[in-house]
Amino acid sequence: MLERSLRNRYSRQTIFPGIGEDGQARLVKSKAVIIGCGALGSNVAVLLARAGVGSLTIVDRDFIEVHNLQRQVLFNEEDIKAGLPKAVAAERRLRKINSTIDIRGIIADVNYTNIEEFCRGADVIVDGLDNAETRYLINDAALKHRIPWVYGGAIAANGMTMTIVPGRTPCFRCISPVTPTPETTLTCETAGIVGTAPAIIGALQATEAMKLIIGKDEINPCLIYVDVWGGFFDRIEVKSREGCPACNGKYEYLEKKFEEKVTSLCGQSRAVQVLDTRIKSVAFDKIVKRLGKDVKNIIKNDYMLSFQAGDQEIMVFQDGRAIVKNTISNSEASGLFDKYVRRNI
Repeated sequence: MLERSLRNRYSRQTIFPGIGEDGQARLVKSKAVIIGCGALGSNVAVLLARAGVGSLTIVDRDFIEVHNLQRQVLFNEEDIKAGLPKAVAAERRLRKINSTIDIRGIIADVNYTNIEEFCRGADVIVDGLDNAETRYLINDAALKHRIPWVYGGAIAANGMTMTIVPGRTPCFRCISPVTPTPETTLTCETAGIVGTAPAIIGALQATEAMKLIIGKDEINPCLIYVDVWGGFFDRIEVKSREGCPACNGKYEYLEKKFEEKVTSLCGQSRAVQVLDTRIKSVAFDKIVKRLGKDVKNIIKNDYMLSFQAGDQEIMVFQDGRAIVKNTISNSEASGLFDKYVRRNI
């Protein structure tokens, strides 16, 4: 049963027959993992925190920029001035919204080395991503560990969501067998985005997550497509795909190992992330001492180190990742990472 101290807080929610006190008690005891805290993830996080999900883990690799404020509801201008990563700002804001739940913000790139640890013990995983490849990784980890997850995506004025329950519904690879190429993938930079699209998709995702936690059978069985500008919803029937590797226990994305990965970032104009999985952590002070005279505008806080090297701004995170701004060249970003980060740790 629900503790007396929480009954008033969630009283309007527990009146709803679909939840009730028993359902609210399950929410309070549950754990949700949100991977990505941009437009989708921030909407989902706010709703699940207010709904009383007892433990929220939010994983995001990025920092906040001014163009995020148009649609990413957890952040404000003060967060940008403070140079906060999204995961840190999200944790701080959500603690003010609901101090009765456990909230953990993790600054990290989600990859094969860490996703299983991040999702350990979760009752549900929610997709708040802006890149396709990591969704396949979530799908593999969720199916391997039998954790339900809620896919979501939004671009321009459109959005989609689908609930995936291992062994019960089609998985993400059933509807999208291979990773889309960057050339065929729309981004916020190329197609734009209307803030109401991720708001609606995020609300649908949060609702599905709540139903999964409570144990309701009436989860969404379809791929839901929304056009907020045209004002219509569509429900698309999906079916399991015969020969789907993930459904048959072959987790190709979890098994795809690498030492260095260089990625153009969807959420930022002219920025490339460099990740070396052999580097687990870095000491910012040590890097600063070894930087040459060609480096300018060094700024350091508890979460990031940034500096200017020629025309590029380089931001280094505690896990050893770096984001190189003002370039679209993977080779240039990799070379700068080697010169200013890898050789100085």
